[in-house]
Amino acid sequence: MIGQLTGKVIERTSSQVVIDVGGVGYELDAPISTLFALPETNELVTLFTHFVVREDAQLLFGFLRRSDRDIFRVLIKVNGVGPKLGVAILSGMDGAALVRCVEDDDVSTLVKLPGIGKKTAERLLIELRDKVKVFASPADDGARSAPLFEHSESSESEAESALIALGYKPQDAAKAVKRVAEPGASVEFLVKSALKSML
Repeated sequence: MIGQLTGKVIERTSSQVVIDVGGVGYELDAPISTLFALPETNELVTLFTHFVVREDAQLLFGFLRRSDRDIFRVLIKVNGVGPKLGVAILSGMDGAALVRCVEDDDVSTLVKLPGIGKKTAERLLIELRDKVKVFASPADDGARSAPLFEHSESSESEAESALIALGYKPQDAAKAVKRVAEPGASVEFLVKSALKSML
């Protein structure tokens, strides 16, 4: 129903962004990779979207790359993987890394993501094997490079919040960020390094 939005970035948190399109603010859930690549507040951005209608909610998910949105759509068709878990998977690894995991039958990397047990990881590998071949060599699909966003909170506390939003326990998020913290490190660096340290 809603496949794409172009508008101004109005507000963002560690798991959502609000885009103003013609005076209407659309609230979108998004993977960390998308949130980190958003332009500054009040700048224009185009997001590829997926709209979910449930009995108790209507949810909109946004992605900078069409290929990530398409992989998300494939992910949520896997039994036991809903939109929230799909976003968590694409926050823990990008689409290309997920494709590599499937091609290599890499269960061990998948089970390190929050919310993914061994059975779910094995199901993902089996059900995605034939479906991810089209994503094996994604071309540039409309994503634009953009400055990383800044927050008034410290980089470390924002990185912890992002990991918690992904489903990691607060104490695990704090330990992981502390382990990779460096003076002046950006939120993006801290989150990516912390995720790698936990995989």
